[in-house]
Amino acid sequence: MPAPHGFDYQERGDGSVVILHHGRPATTLRGGRAAEFLAEVETDPQGVMARWTGNYRRGNERMGKNHPRNR
Repeated sequence: MPAPHGFDYQERGDGSVVILHHGRPATTLRGGRAAEFLAEVETDPQGVMARWTGNYRRGNERMGKNHPRNR
């Protein structure tokens, strides 16, 4: 499965983290969740941000490509 792309994040002065998808805010994390995200984002940034926002592949893309409407 290809890695997701288009994600970025910004740390704010109040300790919150805003995750952006193609330049638009996807979610805002505050408090403990923001700290947990920052510790985890070091490993695989794009995959981690996709998982935290819920924008990741769900496994049905291949079936949709073969649907008559999409041919």
